Amino acid sequence: MALVPKKTKFRKHQRGRLRGQAAGGATLSFGEFGLQSTECGYLTTNQVEAARKSLAHYFKRGGKIWLRVFADKIFSARAAETRMGGGKGAPAKFVAPVKRGHVIFEVAGVTPEEAAAALRLAGHKLPLATRMVSKL
Repeated sequence: MALVPKKTKFRKHQRGRLRGQAAGGATLSFGEFGLQSTECGYLTTNQVEAARKSLAHYFKRGGKIWLRVFADKIFSARAAETRMGGGKGAPAKFVAPVKRGHVIFEVAGVTPEEAAAALRLAGHKLPLATRMVSKL
């Protein structure tokens, strides 16, 4: 199940620029441990789902997982080997813009060692450098 918006205001988005620190979502709100981004980038729905599945698989139905990002930005793409011109490409995928310091996942109900191992595995599924943060 891909986490995509039901409807969007515009069919295509402008790219914009992704840099700087996260203004919101940089602290733990729900769980005891979290996976925090240490660089800026875009997360696709498939990358987020792969990381979430690796967390769930590691915890074996124990613990609680919160997802703190949502892919609501449209990425458009042109078909491969097409000539220049002809306008902007068709919408291809949804991405979640993530700034430095944003918490991507939060977990609770597990030991610190389990959380560290699971979040390390989940971090390997993402194209960004991440680190584990904790409330403890």
